[in-house]
Parts: sequence; structure tokens; C-alpha cells
Amino acid sequence: MRRSFALPRMLGHALGLLTCLALPMTVQADSCPPPGQWLQPGGERLDSAALFANLAERDVVLLGEQHDRMDHHRWQLHTLAGLHALRPDMVIGLEMLPREAQPALDAWVAGELDEAEFLDASNWRSAWGFDPELYLPILHFARLNQVPLKAINVTPELRGRLAGEGWDGVPEDERFGITAPAEALPAYRERLAAVHAQHPSAGDDEASLERFIAAQLVWDRAMATGLAEATAEGVLAVGLIGQGHLQYEHGVPHQLNDLDVDAHATLLPWAVEVDGCELPPAGLAHAVFTLAETPAQAQPPMQLGVYIVPNEAGIEVRGIQSGSVAESAGLEEGDIIMRAAGEALARPADLTQRVQRQPPGTLLPLEVERNGERREILARFPPSDGGSDTR
Repeated sequence: MRRSFALPRMLGHALGLLTCLALPMTVQADSCPPPGQWLQPGGERLDSAALFANLAERDVVLLGEQHDRMDHHRWQLHTLAGLHALRPDMVIGLEMLPREAQPALDAWVAGELDEAEFLDASNWRSAWGFDPELYLPILHFARLNQVPLKAINVTPELRGRLAGEGWDGVPEDERFGITAPAEALPAYRERLAAVHAQHPSAGDDEASLERFIAAQLVWDRAMATGLAEATAEGVLAVGLIGQGHLQYEHGVPHQLNDLDVDAHATLLPWAVEVDGCELPPAGLAHAVFTLAETPAQAQPPMQLGVYIVPNEAGIEVRGIQSGSVAESAGLEEGDIIMRAAGEALARPADLTQRVQRQPPGTLLPLEVERNGERREILARFPPSDGGSDTR
């Protein structure tokens, strides 16, 4: 269990690498199309009206993203609005939250929670970690139009169990009825192997790579299953998912095919430059939308690298990510974190919020109880050029 826990946490960081890696077979162009165009990768400009009419006939539309890019989320919002005009019978599937958060999503759409209450009820900051301001416009769009929101992810703990113990080792009712995934396509395995090799805490043996790929397939299958469940009601299921899960039809689209959901399309944002650019390669997606290149994004929030649960005395550490700030500081499973920088901690979100406010390159004092004894542990966060985007 301890080993399988660390793997999905590492995978979250590695997928960030996957979405940022230079794509193979890109086509260099003397000039780029202007922003605001729909393109067929490897082909010509698409007529937006015809494109959306085609998308409205699909069962699933997948909208890719780089999680920390506000322009990607703005593009998703406008694309959702265009699809909703043609298919108001829509469900929006969110990679951001595991299935346990579904009651919070239902209450949000029903107008029963304000923003702060929703973030607390969904455990957003611990479950996802990226700034909720990136996603709140989309969440408000769903509530305004009464579009159901569906949590299609699973917790890192369940991913770890399935990747480590195997599908037969986890009862069906504990995995939400999610079935075993189709095998990874050869090209997908090559991409994942490249990502695995770049991660500093990855092992260099074949078993480590296979666990890594197994965890990725759990992630893909869980999201594909959630979207397939939504289509069973005859609605258009639109998934908001990291682009590394979607490129070249390798991840979630491949699992949708295995689930007999063939009428799907992947849309991705594509940044263009003023003076020359790389055009999207053929087969990357059904269509891409050109965006003006934006300045580099701000440093992601600091992360401690622990799995934590509530405890009467504070917050209990249930897992430590390999290579994390927590591991370097000497935190251990079973520790009870009672205070951070002198602030009492009553719930996991308290620690998450405090850590995310931590400036790069600084120390955060933690008051910890271990085996009945209290001690202070100093968590040293990396400088701005060495921050981590793991959760």
C-alpha cells in the first residue's frame, strides 16, 4: 500500500511533464494562422459552424487543458457555451474531483452552497490543488444553466490500490464498478516511458515503469467510464481533462472505444506565435483552437507531498510522496500535524491552504505529535526555479 500510494502522486507530476513535452512530428511553418481559428491538425482551417454541428451529434466531446493555464479554461468555457446552445442536454465531466465529491457538485448546481462551502465540501484544495479561480467561471456556467457536473476521477489511494494490487484485488463496489482498462497502445507506452524516465524519483527498472503505466491506465479508464455512464442517459458528455490524457487518441479516447463509445471527439487549445510556429501534427486531435501565446504562468502553489486525513488531535499523515518536501523534512506516516507556523489545524484543507501560501525557498515550522511526543519539524520548500506541481 505504501508503495502504490506514492505512484499516483508521482504520476500527477509526471503528467504535467507529459502535457508540456514537445510533440513529435510537428510541422514547422513560415507563418502561423491567427488566434481564434479552428484547425484540423495536419490540415486546413475548419468552419466553426460546421464543426459545432458535427460535435453536437457526438456522444462525448473531450476538451483538453494544461491545468494552470487560465486561457485554456476560458477557451473551455466558450466552447462549452457553443456546445450548450446546440445540445442543452449536457453533462460536464470533471477530472478535477473524485467520485466521492459528487454530492458537493450536485449541491453546487442546485444552488445550495456558496463558493467557500463548495470548495470545503468537495475537498477541492486537497483533491486537486490547482487554484479554484481557474475553474470557478465554468462551475458558475454550469449552475447558471443547470448543467449537471459529474466527478469522473478516483482518489490517488484507489488508483494506487488498483495499480498495485490489481483489479481482482479490489472489490467492484469499492472501485465504483470501473472495469479493467484496455492495454495501452504501443505509442502511448512510448510516451509514458519517456515521461517516467524524466521523473527524478522514478525507478529505472521495468517493474517501476509497469506500475507507472498501470496507474496511468487506471486514471484513463476511470474518466472514460464516468463519461460513458453519462452518455447512457442520452446526453452529450463533455469532459474537461488534462491534454496528456487525450493527445493522439491514446488515453481516455482509447478507453472510450473499448467501452463501445465510439462517437467522441477531442478538442485541444494550441498556442501560436507571431513569427513562425509549429503547426499541430496530423492525428493529434479532432480539432484544435489557436490561442495567442501568453507569458509564462506563475509559479504553481507549493506542495508538501502528503496524503492527510482528519484526526481528533489535528491532521494525520497517511502517506508520504517520494522525493517530496515532506520526505525531506522527516515527516512519517502516522504523524499528527497539529500546527503550521503556529496556526492550529482542524481539517486537511487548513494545512493545504497554509502550504499553498508558502513563499518559495522558505521554511514552514510544523508542530507534530509522534508516538505521544511533540516535536517541531521544519519543512523547507524549494526556490522558485525548483517548485513542484505535484499534489
